[in-house]
Amino acid sequence: MRVVLAFVAILAGLAAPVTAQEERSGPLRIEITEGVIEPLPFAVPTFVAETAQAQEMAVNITRVIASDLTGTGLFREIPQDAHIARVTAFSSPVQFPDWKAINAQALIVGGVSVDDSGKVVVRFRLYDVFAGQEMGQGLQFVGTVDGWRRIAHKVSDQVYSRLTGEDPYFDSRVVFVSETGPKDARQKRLAIMDYDGANVTYLTDSASIVLAPRFSPGGDRVLYTSYESGFPKIYVLDVATAGRNVLNAADGEMSFAPRFAPNGQTIVYSLTTGGNTDLYQLNIASGQTSRLTTTPSIETAPSFSPDGSRIVFESDRSGTPQLYVMPASGGEATRISFGQGRYGTPVWSPRGDLIAFTKQSKGRFHIGVMRTDGSEERLLTASFLDEGPTWAPNGRVIMFTRETQGAQGASSLWSVDITGRNLKQVRTETGASDPSWGPLQN
Repeated sequence: MRVVLAFVAILAGLAAPVTAQEERSGPLRIEITEGVIEPLPFAVPTFVAETAQAQEMAVNITRVIASDLTGTGLFREIPQDAHIARVTAFSSPVQFPDWKAINAQALIVGGVSVDDSGKVVVRFRLYDVFAGQEMGQGLQFVGTVDGWRRIAHKVSDQVYSRLTGEDPYFDSRVVFVSETGPKDARQKRLAIMDYDGANVTYLTDSASIVLAPRFSPGGDRVLYTSYESGFPKIYVLDVATAGRNVLNAADGEMSFAPRFAPNGQTIVYSLTTGGNTDLYQLNIASGQTSRLTTTPSIETAPSFSPDGSRIVFESDRSGTPQLYVMPASGGEATRISFGQGRYGTPVWSPRGDLIAFTKQSKGRFHIGVMRTDGSEERLLTASFLDEGPTWAPNGRVIMFTRETQGAQGASSLWSVDITGRNLKQVRTETGASDPSWGPLQN
């Protein structure tokens, strides 16, 4: 459900000037480094229900905001039973000494109203407690009852950005493969969910095997590979209508591993024909294709740089799967992976500074990142099987598939910060694999 963001300047009185002992060297801001981060303590009293219909929703919105922020590993919520002050009205003056007493460094207050037509209005303010002042202007979000979770995520996004200086990612969705049934007869279908596992919608049935869904840059379409015809072929699916079309591939040819270009009009993919697997580009509108590689090796898992000028991909041309970068129009490729082991499934960060990948080494699988020239490789995870990384819209968090071993082994989604901290499982209704993180929603 579309949520309209309305920027509203909300008048708020500032507290008295802070004393020298209370004054810091600058505004409240988390400095994110690769070292150990002490989570910033924050307080979020239950948002004030400004109409009778908003009572339950105010509680739920508050809990989602708290969950979003604590889930990053950068923030620590001060339990509500530890609060000294009570917020009974959105416009009430903030009693900063009461929040300082419990060591809350950031304070989020809000109000929620719901009218008879189902219109939801959520207002919030963010305060730097020790400076005794509001951080930025208050904002108002307007939506519907069904869209209350999105409104909560939007509030969280604003708080996160103001406190970290980074782009947000909570109001985003993930498309993935939902898995059910035993390991030797697993049923798979495409599904889409909020970044935190809520609001699951199924896009396909389980009649055919589906693999590797990939969001378009605008989040309105999904590319995926299906065995519906008996051979792997690429389909493009409209998220809003679930309508789909098969893309160009002759009978007997296998096409797979598709990914959109940043312009949303071109895709790059692998095509196996005559026993050889190379990379191709396809213009979706015209159907025109062009071959990008012409080697006897297997070339797969391509991913565009954010500016669309280069492609990183996996190739075994050196004897083992390694990562290579080449111009988006094809041409000479440069190898960038040189560590011990096998590399695959590279994905360019939305920031353009890093490439995430899967690495197999010494019987273990890892999710790692490296600079685009292959330098500064860092492994973030290790397990029996970790694979298929995908980036959050802000390039800060990576989601991936983890599979447990044995006959009863199952796949699930996990996420990790690019510093290697905050490794955690993503809640899903079923087994899950092949995540693709979409952009922030409009």
